[in-house]
Amino acid sequence: MPEERALAFACRGAWLYGIVSLPAMAATPQARGVLIVVGGPQYRAGSHRQFTLLARDLAANGIPAMRFDYRGMGDSEGTLQDFENVDDDLRAAIDRFFAEFPDMREVVLWGLCDGASAAAMYAPQDARVAGLVLLNPWVRTEEGAARATIKHYYKNRLFDRHLWNKIKNGEFDVKASVGSLLDNVGKALSPRRSGSGGGDASSASLPERMEAALTHFGGRVLVVLSGADLTAQEFAGLVNRPGAWQRLLATPRFMRKQIDKADHTFSRRPWQDQVSQWTRDWLRSW
Repeated sequence: MPEERALAFACRGAWLYGIVSLPAMAATPQARGVLIVVGGPQYRAGSHRQFTLLARDLAANGIPAMRFDYRGMGDSEGTLQDFENVDDDLRAAIDRFFAEFPDMREVVLWGLCDGASAAAMYAPQDARVAGLVLLNPWVRTEEGAARATIKHYYKNRLFDRHLWNKIKNGEFDVKASVGSLLDNVGKALSPRRSGSGGGDASSASLPERMEAALTHFGGRVLVVLSGADLTAQEFAGLVNRPGAWQRLLATPRFMRKQIDKADHTFSRRPWQDQVSQWTRDWLRSW
């Protein structure tokens, strides 16, 4: 197993804690490392130890990796921050990562869910960030969530034998289910706001702000989606519709992968191993 080292570093008067996974001493010094950005509310191990396993896998293949706790999470001090307010945490972690590996010249941010969103919105601000790995990025809007629910949840429910058993036994609440469906239809059909171009950036939606950040970033991006996750399918619905997102992901610097049966946190080991392999292969491809 790769050597690991605990780190402490300051961020706005609070001590943050992390772990670096070091490549073997005999390995060639790497110019690129990976900083794992947690999705909330999680700490540096990740669900099903995904972040721990990823960091160790990368280090075993010669790639230094670091994972850490935001302010207010895990072992770190301070007040818990929303994912849109962790720029200081990310900058402090990157500073410490570079101090630990003087031969490193650039870093890739790897994030799940709102950790992916935080990484995407931070990346344009820091020239040291050369790439992003975004798993099931959080782009939640009422309209987007409703569309994903209608398209994926209700369709899957029609083929769920437990549902039909409930209906057969008189245990299914038809009124509540129809009400929920109609509510989602209403949200899905609500008029979409126009983009933020030329307007007040503070009034832009989360998807608009993320699209603008990724367009400005200009680095390479690997997007990995779970086929059995509504958060992933909301993102897929967003980028598959004609518009700025579709044009953005069609550019050569973006690569997109999907594991059809995986859940939101890639809870099975084969899914985690596949994500790790895609990450390694992508890092070596440029």
